[in-house]
Amino acid sequence: MAKQLKSGDEVSWDTSQGKTKGRVIRKQTSQTKIKGHKVKASAAEPHYIVESDKSAKRAAHKPDELRKL
Repeated sequence: MAKQLKSGDEVSWDTSQGKTKGRVIRKQTSQTKIKGHKVKASAAEPHYIVESDKSAKRAAHKPDELRKL
């Protein structure tokens, strides 16, 4: 069963610099672009748009990459 996260949930994820924390902005169920990168989200395979607490930058992550805090 896939993780169910909602807008505002506090989450953490791994980056090349280590772990970081942030919050879920929204669940993305259609293709979009973030910082020039294509996000291949769909209803069957959604991604979550998250915002970093440290840098305030947004990124898209698959549910399995996020840990709810």
